[in-house]
Amino acid sequence: MSDKPARELLSPPDLHPTPGFSHVAIAEGSRVAYVAGQTALAPDFSVIGGEDLRAQTVAAMRNLEVVLQAIDASWDQVVRRTIYTTQPQEFATITSGIEEVQGSQEHPAQTIVGITGLAVPGLLIEIEVTVVLG
Repeated sequence: MSDKPARELLSPPDLHPTPGFSHVAIAEGSRVAYVAGQTALAPDFSVIGGEDLRAQTVAAMRNLEVVLQAIDASWDQVVRRTIYTTQPQEFATITSGIEEVQGSQEHPAQTIVGITGLAVPGLLIEIEVTVVLG
């Protein structure tokens, strides 16, 4: 992997502050991976974290971490994140879980979408990412 960062994060000062995301992520690299939304599902298809949004966020991020490892990528290569959740106003809780797993307060461009439900009953959040590979 190159020493050059895969992304440059930017939040113009004339826009509102960005709690848990950046307004822009400028990508460097020749290949892009579009990672399917990951949820708090265990390998046996059970829901991890019960009705706890933070616990489900951590579990979904851990599942994303498995994908990143499989494609030899890191959190620093994630340039876009889309979050689908039944609790979109709880962005501070979501951000806290994300930061626990990624080990950083640096965030790519992001959108949080409020939804009425996900494909598996009991799921509260699904996170998908776009990754720039070296």
